[in-house]
Amino acid sequence: MSKLEQLIQELCPDGVEYKKFNEVAEYIRGVSYNKSKEINNGKEGHKLLRANNITLLSNELNYDEVKIIDFSVNVKPNQMLLKNDILICAGSGSKEHIGKVAFIEKNINYTFGGFMGVIRIKHNIMNPRYMFHIMTSPIFKAHLSKVSNSSTINNINNDTWKEFYFPVPPLEVQCEIVRILDHFTLLTAELTAELTAELTARKNQYDYYMDACFKSIKSTVKVKMSDVLISLKTGLNPRKFFQLNTDDAQGYYVTVRELGDRQVKYWQSKDKVNQVGLNRINERSNLEINDVLFSGTGTIGRVSLIEEKPNNWNVKEGVYILKPDTKVINPVFLMYLMKSNYMRNIYSNYIVGSPVASVPMKDLKELEFDLPSIEEQEKIVAILDRFDKLCNDISEGLPAEIEARQKQYEYYREKLLSFKEVKKYE
Repeated sequence: MSKLEQLIQELCPDGVEYKKFNEVAEYIRGVSYNKSKEINNGKEGHKLLRANNITLLSNELNYDEVKIIDFSVNVKPNQMLLKNDILICAGSGSKEHIGKVAFIEKNINYTFGGFMGVIRIKHNIMNPRYMFHIMTSPIFKAHLSKVSNSSTINNINNDTWKEFYFPVPPLEVQCEIVRILDHFTLLTAELTAELTAELTARKNQYDYYMDACFKSIKSTVKVKMSDVLISLKTGLNPRKFFQLNTDDAQGYYVTVRELGDRQVKYWQSKDKVNQVGLNRINERSNLEINDVLFSGTGTIGRVSLIEEKPNNWNVKEGVYILKPDTKVINPVFLMYLMKSNYMRNIYSNYIVGSPVASVPMKDLKELEFDLPSIEEQEKIVAILDRFDKLCNDISEGLPAEIEARQKQYEYYREKLLSFKEVKKYE
């Protein structure tokens, strides 16, 4: 029998009492202030946390872009964050943030903004970390979905808490549940840090060998980009030619965002286009297998390779399509070449425009670089493919491992927070 099972058998064998929120905690809304009270000149003031200071994926606090507000703003004593407070996003333009929480592990000299709130336990009658796990569980999410209105701001207020009730087992039981769930949280954090460090090391090694490969090219000839391409084209923007996100839109409209990995992640596109639009774009882009896509405007230098027939997607204007002459250049080699610091140093001299930067297509055609023989290209591809696969395996494994740990935590959280209810008044 586990320690938790033993405690439940001793202290609450017939179930536990469910309490309403206001019996065990209080809700404190954050500081409202005029935007003119924000300080940006280095003067001292109240440090203030907002919704974007809560990390969406991990419920952790980050202190990037902390706002400073003038000391003249009326900050009440209970609006200063204390150890064991639970900070909650009460309103935001992003619905993902509504109800997101972070735990305050130590006293910090911060307050919190008007679209934030704090849950503070009354008289130490609950373990604050137990309350935190309740707030991240489906128990609270289900309640919030019932009481939230359709607005994107001010979704959580004092009325939210009136009918929110949840299991409150004896304190000893709470503490054991917290110990178990915190252990899973720690394991996930440690695993994430370990895999992220491994991925960073492999990517640095990959970049090093890529640079080394292009610096040590032998038996080269100097060529222009136009010498190794059949064509250099770009996609098409809607304008008068077609519309995005129509009722019949089933294809994907690929932008710079979906480039950067070897594979074009077209399925992550936020915009859809119908078949008429796809056909119209392809009249200009002529997408085919072995084409290398290069972001020539905006975020310059993102590169992907088309390795499957692009039946259900096409690209916007500003995504350049480099169609290689496979008799003189290996398409995969061209992809690596366009990703390399070697080529980046060359095309950087031709970047123009502000605020939207670009490498003009006419200049890209004229870029000169060293080209090894096809045999040497294939050797370089073989080396870089091994590193690319290793990095991708780790990249794919990282979120998979983290998700597995998170699901394990969620499974045990639901089990540990499920109790038979004993009515308070019988």
